[in-house]
Amino acid sequence: MLLYMSNSAREGQSTPLHSVSVAGAVVREDGRLLAIRRADNGTWELPGGVLELTESPEVGVAREVWEETGIQVQVGELTGVYKNTARGIVALVFRCKPAGGAERTSDESTAVEWLTPAEVEERMAEVFAIRLLDALDAAGPHVRSHDGKRLINR
Repeated sequence: MLLYMSNSAREGQSTPLHSVSVAGAVVREDGRLLAIRRADNGTWELPGGVLELTESPEVGVAREVWEETGIQVQVGELTGVYKNTARGIVALVFRCKPAGGAERTSDESTAVEWLTPAEVEERMAEVFAIRLLDALDAAGPHVRSHDGKRLINR
């Protein structure tokens, strides 16, 4: 997959700026999904964060999951591309398998838990729950947009 940002802009228009983030939909053999409660706002989400300039998306996913949860992962296929139109963030979500480590919190997480799909739907906002639930089906990769609160396309 080739990703790039265009610096060309029509006269009088600003160049849009986007941030690329990565997240791991970590699925255990029993079907439970790895989730964190974020330290900054208390919401439940899948582990992930901003992709660094020098790393591949797969390396970034493994790093972010490890930093936030203490779980080492084997990164698998891309399951979705999600754009937050309000904040200009494009998130790449990869299905992952746990490969070691032990659950622990971090500066970015106040809780780390393995949730059932039903618990994901109960605890997470729809725009984040859909990223984990999309990773469970074989119909991806999914491409979706949201405005920070609601899905724009489903």
